[in-house]
This record gives sequence, structure tokens and C-alpha cells, in this order.
Amino acid sequence: MAEPELTGLRASPLPGDTRLGEWPLTVLVGVTGVGKSTALRALAQAGAGARVLPDRREVTDAVIFGGEVIRDREERFRRTAAYREAHPGGMAQALGGLWGARAEWGERPIFDGLRGLDEVRYAAQTYPAWRFVALQVADRVRVERLLGRADRFDQVSLAGVSLAGVALPGVAVSSKSAPASAELRARLERLPGVSEVFSGADLEALCALDLPGLGATPEDLLAKVKIVVSERQHYDPAAAAAYLGTLPPARALSLDTAEHSPGAVAQAVREWAERSEGAQTSGSIQTPGDTQTPLSTQAPGDRA
Repeated sequence: MAEPELTGLRASPLPGDTRLGEWPLTVLVGVTGVGKSTALRALAQAGAGARVLPDRREVTDAVIFGGEVIRDREERFRRTAAYREAHPGGMAQALGGLWGARAEWGERPIFDGLRGLDEVRYAAQTYPAWRFVALQVADRVRVERLLGRADRFDQVSLAGVSLAGVALPGVAVSSKSAPASAELRARLERLPGVSEVFSGADLEALCALDLPGLGATPEDLLAKVKIVVSERQHYDPAAAAAYLGTLPPARALSLDTAEHSPGAVAQAVREWAERSEGAQTSGSIQTPGDTQTPLSTQAPGDRA
């Protein structure tokens, strides 16, 4: 296996290295736009000196793509799906096989992150020292968040989906054209698979968004919807969260980030991390196969 270009991580061990699969990692689980950045900051604050490993994007580029630059999100989803055909654990398998030094990463590094049932189940069953924070939110909310974050990584081809003549909602259009929101809605409905992810009410709400206020265009909206649809075709966040719900509470936390303010999410993650640390120190965490307790999704603090 060629050495991946990852700071502080290696495919082959140096003297004193430990395989990541043997470390007590804290792993964020969630698809794009669920609010992992908030949880990541909270985890880093909860653990004194906790360090964040190279993230999913970096590990994918180095290990799965072998350094090849692939920017289109749909193509990335396709390539990672092909990788999972040969490596059922996907990102969990790729990450767990890497090596690093505890002196560099500390005792409990943090990784962002895993997606979908296959990766989560593989990680939980193969790496018993890992614990998980699963974040969920409705797909419509994910699109709104992607529109607001303006990440250059959120690129996708719109070939075959014309937006000619579509104005922003609320902006006058030619009398020969349908209203702008109807034009945009029609193009959204032509996206393959969109009806399997978004309801008619979801699409109506998305078309009614104040795109100029978000600094976005109709093309941006179409691209973000396409990213979410494509990602959902490859990863089922509900199935991953349901599986994690079978693990003991000290090993997994699940939160809907739309139900709680960012501050409440951060507080819940910090408090869980501290409780989990105590349970692991006392040796009270159950191993896979033991009787397990479903997660609680109630976060302290005010709801958003």
C-alpha cells in the first residue's frame, strides 16, 4: 500500500506507532450539512488537549483516491461506493488501518467522520474502543445550510439541467415565462431521485427561499439539492442512527441538530463526552453483544 499524503498518519508503522483501529477514537457520524462543525468544537473543548485527525475528505483523497483530485461531489460518491465494494467498511476500514503516534495525536483523537449503516456497523463491531456522535437533520434543512455555508467543496455538475431564463424568486420575469419559483420547481423535479428524498412541500419551501438574502442563485439551489439527493442514494443516515441506538449510551450519542440550538448541541456533546470518559475509565462500557440501551436524543438547553 502506497503511503498516503496525510499529516501524522501512515499506511506503514514507524517505531512506537499504534493502529488507529486500536485507539479510543471519538467519531462524528453524519452526512453533509448536519452540523458536525459545532459538535467537533464541543468535543475538542471537552477533552483537554483532544486533537482532530485529518478529516473524511482528506483521508478519502489520500487513501481511497490515491492523491487524485476529484472535486465533483457526485463523482466522489460514485468512487467511494466502488471502494466499498472491495472494502465493506468503507471509510471506517480505511481509517482503522492507518497508523499514528500517540505522542502526536494524544490519547483520544477525534475524527470527522463516518456515514451510513455499513461504515458505522463495521466501525462499532471491529473497533470496540471507538465511540460515536451521530447528528441528523431533515434534508430540506441540510440544503438551506449548504446554501449558507458557501463551501467551495460543494461542487456538482449541472449538465443536462438547464436554468436558462430562471430568475430569483420575487424578481419579475417575462410575461412569456412561468413565475420564477414555478420554473425553478420544474427543474428541481427533473433531478433524478429527487422525489425519493424531498416531498412536494419540501420543494415548495426550497423554491420560496430568499436566495439573494443567502447570497445564492437558482443554480446554487439546484446544485445543493443534487448533492443531497446523490448523497442520500449512497448513505442512509436514519439506518446509521438506528444502529447506533443499539449501543450503550456511553458509546454513542444521537442528536437532531434542528431541534436544539447550536449552544445546546455543544453542551449535550460536552456532557456526554465527560460521562463517556468516566464510564470508560471505570470499565463499565458494554462490549458488542451485551444487552444494550437505546440512545436518548434529548439535549439540554433551549430548543432552536
